[in-house]
Amino acid sequence: MKASYRWLSEYVDMTGCTADELAEKLTRSGVEVDEVEKLNKGVEGVVVGYVAEKVKHPDADKLNVCTVDVGGEAPLQIVCGAKNVAAGQKVPVAMIGAKLPDGLTIKRAKLRGVESQGMICSAKELGLNDKFLPKEIQEGILVLPEGTPVGASVLEVLNIDDEVLELDLTPNRSDCLSMIGTAYEVAAILSRGVKLPDPREGLVEEEPTAASLLEVSISAPEACDRYLARVIDGVKIGPSPLWMQNRLMAAGVRPINNVVDITNYVMLEYGQPLHAFDAGKLAGGRIDVRFAAPGEKLVTLDGAERELTPSMLLVTDAEKPIAIAGVMGGENSEVTADTVRIVLESAKFSGSSVRRTSRQLGLRSEASLRFEKEVNPEAVADALDRAAALMCRYAGGRAKTGIAEAAARAAQPVSIHLTLDKVNGYLGTSLTEEEVRHVLDRLHVAYEVDGEAFRVTAPGRRGDITQAVDLIEEIARLHGYDNIPTTLMNGVTTPGSLSPAQKIRRSVRQLLAASGLNEAITYSFTQPSARDRFPGAYPESKLIPLAMPMSEERSVLRTSLIPGLIAVAEYNGNRSQTDVALFEIGKVFLTDEAELTRQPVEKQLLSAILIGNRTAPHWQVKPGKVDFYDLKGILEKITAAIGIESVVYRASSPQGWHPGRTADVLAVKEGEEVLLGRIGQLHPELTGDLPGEAYLMELELDTLIGLAGPTVTYQTLARFPAVTRDLALVVGSEVPVGELLATARAAAGPLLEASGVFDIYTGERLGADRKSVALSLVYRHPERTLTDEEVSLAQSNVLAALEQSFAAELRK
Repeated sequence: MKASYRWLSEYVDMTGCTADELAEKLTRSGVEVDEVEKLNKGVEGVVVGYVAEKVKHPDADKLNVCTVDVGGEAPLQIVCGAKNVAAGQKVPVAMIGAKLPDGLTIKRAKLRGVESQGMICSAKELGLNDKFLPKEIQEGILVLPEGTPVGASVLEVLNIDDEVLELDLTPNRSDCLSMIGTAYEVAAILSRGVKLPDPREGLVEEEPTAASLLEVSISAPEACDRYLARVIDGVKIGPSPLWMQNRLMAAGVRPINNVVDITNYVMLEYGQPLHAFDAGKLAGGRIDVRFAAPGEKLVTLDGAERELTPSMLLVTDAEKPIAIAGVMGGENSEVTADTVRIVLESAKFSGSSVRRTSRQLGLRSEASLRFEKEVNPEAVADALDRAAALMCRYAGGRAKTGIAEAAARAAQPVSIHLTLDKVNGYLGTSLTEEEVRHVLDRLHVAYEVDGEAFRVTAPGRRGDITQAVDLIEEIARLHGYDNIPTTLMNGVTTPGSLSPAQKIRRSVRQLLAASGLNEAITYSFTQPSARDRFPGAYPESKLIPLAMPMSEERSVLRTSLIPGLIAVAEYNGNRSQTDVALFEIGKVFLTDEAELTRQPVEKQLLSAILIGNRTAPHWQVKPGKVDFYDLKGILEKITAAIGIESVVYRASSPQGWHPGRTADVLAVKEGEEVLLGRIGQLHPELTGDLPGEAYLMELELDTLIGLAGPTVTYQTLARFPAVTRDLALVVGSEVPVGELLATARAAAGPLLEASGVFDIYTGERLGADRKSVALSLVYRHPERTLTDEEVSLAQSNVLAALEQSFAAELRK
């Protein structure tokens, strides 16, 4: 928001406070000022002149000799080369000694033998931003309105003896998107009053009433609280007053004509967007606010045809849409040079409705910006009267009596209960009742005092004040942040710590890093073909497309981390980094819907990839290629570290994995198996540009965390000797050794202290489909020495269980 210092001075007495000082005070109170721009770029001694005569230069075809009256005793002779200079014009004249931007000083000169006593100036030569002006004026001198007084200072006439404060507003301070709202803020900071214009000053009304000429209704009450309209006859379309044009240009708004300029001026003044319709183009003498019908279209003022959806709010006449409510008007009701009667709109549209429509259409305007942040309901009628009065004054209009109105609901004032103890408790201050009353008076809010409590009614312009803490914030910033003492917090404190899940994730990361893997962080967005290459653990999940993707490569949400790790490995391999060990902890996004109607399921996965040698080349160590068992060892480190005691592996052959070198990983808890994920080799057909065989791990981290148990168990040192017994068993080659060992542990009973596999043998002596597995079982009793009978009984139980479950035989 750009706020003119001189414009603000019309509402608030600025005596003793310069624009720079005001900017400092605003910033210190919470409304940051990015820049203070001086509109006068160094102009001195430039006045308004009247071109009484223009003749051709005797020795130059492109020059003219002008006789210019500047209000002095004698007219000036000025040589001018502008194409658009003509007798009868009012123009800015830099007299001898005048100064222009860039340090240029005007001196008496001779041009092709003819004396020139000054210079007729263009807008650019005065340092004005001429991008808003017509092309013929941009290329020539600046022509002033006919009624401009001769001899007057151009600084006053063009309103360039001014400074503009550029406010960087936070989303909650939409009140400062208007000059009046900003004036209230300035008045609060300076502790001064606010003088507002009379919105009906200059308003000329005549019969019949507006309500008799125009019927107004609201068919979408959930998106429009109130709709007001005035009918104004006899308007003459032309340029707006120069002072108004200059204020609009200083605020960054292009002047168009008097009617449009007045609606923009009042929008800047009150923060209430307005719109003018050509009444002669409205059908049926009726306006209705409704949602769009399916397939409805409207050509907006920018000439673009807009495809409308049923969620978009429209302003319509009896036959057709005439505006997209709160965003932009329609070309079919535009005010043109032939317009003589207008319908002037002022409404309170829903901010969420306008925001949604603006986003869907990719169309933002100054009006939509204000509606999105909710306009002041108390200013809807005043802004309408103010604009109608200005149109009567500057467009020759005559307003029909009264207002045509429809209201879906009345604005309810916000009442807030505030106590002195609460104020001082929040701020750590000892403010008195009188000091709080003084701040509330500066805010220009209505309140009542009941003992040490205040009942405050928040003004409609301050939609951000809804509860006591909002008022306490206002008190803090107006009392002055520097005046709030530094105090230590008191109360019950809770030492911060990591949650159990956070602790496990951190320990897993540390363990993987200690195992030689580097952590990767890949995009959550990927390309649809990535799932074709490697479907991952959830091939049944539908892909979730992005509404506005950066590119085709980042157009859908990922359902697996593996494709991202493969891409990183390929990137490294292409740069001669052929030994890759990476892991990633991240989320995948899953849904069974082709088009989302509910939030997707987010699962956190732990994935890893190993390629190349397990150790770097060294003269003492022969390099070896990574394989399935490297990942298996890493996985078992993780499960042991987080307290998962029993893990089994089952061969599997899902899509994308090597069918003979892949296993599902299952944890055994309370006799039930829970799937953790999968480890194995990437299918050779998918290796692509990878620098070698790739071994992958994909685990559900949340499941791992859910199964985690105590990781540290304390027990006394053993005082009695252990007994070790070995079993060499012959089983089928398809029997998983992990399941064999788990069964042995369960059958051995409480005396078993440790167990393990120390040998596996296959050979012709056993047969092609048989293998020998040698188990080591360690028994110990914590309070006495075991007997041979006890150990033999445990061993026989183990052997019986293995014979029954796996048809195991003792090797002979």
